[in-house]
Amino acid sequence: MTREVVCDYCGKTAAFVTGRKIYPHRPDLSLLHFYQCEPCKAYVGCHKGSNGVPLGRLANAELRAAKSKAHAAFDPIWKGRSMSRGSAYSWLAKSLGIPQQECHIGMFNIEMCEQVVIACELRAQS
Repeated sequence: MTREVVCDYCGKTAAFVTGRKIYPHRPDLSLLHFYQCEPCKAYVGCHKGSNGVPLGRLANAELRAAKSKAHAAFDPIWKGRSMSRGSAYSWLAKSLGIPQQECHIGMFNIEMCEQVVIACELRAQS
């Protein structure tokens, strides 16, 4: 059961595709599902076994790079076991001044991803 995922960049409906289309050089990803807006080169993966629930919002190359930087700054906080994942997201939500239920890097825009990096850097300095 796929969903209608609309591209934030052009307003068109994204296609439901497999990893073969997004990552033809990665056989390990070939059976995973994605939504893709081909004209914008934007895509988002789906939760495994979810029948098409996207992991976040469609992202072009610039937003994917920003999300990668945000995860690189944030993930060590909980993967290093200094906090649980839930506690880390609670801390991040408070640091960003947003409700915890809205705190998901997969849904963030470039500016919010940059704020994640800043918050994590400030935490590391204290």
